[in-house]
Amino acid sequence: MATVLVTGASGMIGMYLTSSLLQKKHKVFAVDSRPNEFVGTNPEYSFVQCDITDKGVIENILSANRIDTLVHLACSVDNDIDSLITDDVLKTSKITDKYLYDAAVKAGVTNIVLLSTTQVYGMQKGREPVRETVPEKGSTYYSDLKLTSEKFLMKAVKKADTIPVIARVAPVYTAEYTQNLKDRVYDAKEDVAYIIREGENGFSFCCVFNLVDFINAIISIPNVRYEGVYNIADTKIITSKEILDYEREHHRIGAVIQKTPPVSLVPLSKARAKSDYRYFDISMALANWNIDNTKAQRISTFRWSLKNTK
Repeated sequence: MATVLVTGASGMIGMYLTSSLLQKKHKVFAVDSRPNEFVGTNPEYSFVQCDITDKGVIENILSANRIDTLVHLACSVDNDIDSLITDDVLKTSKITDKYLYDAAVKAGVTNIVLLSTTQVYGMQKGREPVRETVPEKGSTYYSDLKLTSEKFLMKAVKKADTIPVIARVAPVYTAEYTQNLKDRVYDAKEDVAYIIREGENGFSFCCVFNLVDFINAIISIPNVRYEGVYNIADTKIITSKEILDYEREHHRIGAVIQKTPPVSLVPLSKARAKSDYRYFDISMALANWNIDNTKAQRISTFRWSLKNTK
């Protein structure tokens, strides 16, 4: 069994990952600025409440324990940072980048898994699947934050034996957490859900359990050098109609209006899109960019979708 350090352990993704790790009998060290329901419930779970910038505390955990895998979930929007990326958020992430990976390498950590985002690819032209080889063209504060984290990680492991794994994750969802889904079919200004044509336009998302399965697979095969950048997303896009039907089924959405298709893929509000992670511009509604997870499927099955997520 492995020993895993999870940052951002009290966030949504951190909680699902911790539950899975403990079920698989791994030993978990966890850090977060707020406690969670696992504290004091399992002898294999050690929790330290601290800020992610508390360098001395986290360095001590790394040096005092034989950590096999560091899973860095902190400083990530879908792990409970507010959707508005402020200067303070950027500063916190950069402070963390400057010490965390070096400390993990120095402590002899086998794997480092960094939670990044598919937002780093930015807007695409055409309908080709978005693969890991596509140039990074992200123009938001969040994509800048994560690209900076990726660069610091790769620099830290360049001459080390530590294996870097960068998980570029599409917006996540669970059966209960569907905010990222609703953002694609809900007009907050008009306070109403909408559909374009028959709702056949779709988007790439990631069921949290697909991400958890992927991280578990990395942890379970430490002697195999699966390293580098991986797209983590459901195998199929989710259409607007599927989102609306799912939310209706769970009584979480009301009336739906028909909207005119956008004329072109020209953002209506670049300024808002730059700082607000969850802002969705309707001009992008028909882009249908498919995040390709073929590379990651060599490691994990990606069996979860909106249809079988409980």
